[in-house]
Amino acid sequence: MGAECGDYVSRIYELLDGELDDAGRAKLQAHLDECPPCLDEYELDRILKALVQRSCACEQAPDTLRTQILHRITSVRVTQVTQVNVQET
Repeated sequence: MGAECGDYVSRIYELLDGELDDAGRAKLQAHLDECPPCLDEYELDRILKALVQRSCACEQAPDTLRTQILHRITSVRVTQVTQVNVQET
């Protein structure tokens, strides 16, 4: 994996979840087409997501767990955006 791969790998789940805009999706897909290690990571994450979805489809998480997970996701995203903004300045 190259030095820039970390940025791409960190966005794989956004691609899998359909959260990237067209430009972001095209950029990530172009990188995956050229970088076998990142493509391997993408395939592993895709398989893992499908397995979790299939295994947990019949069960719903308790409301408290869902709230904790959503809070954690928001916290991680805010931290990542803040770090990126600080690095850019």
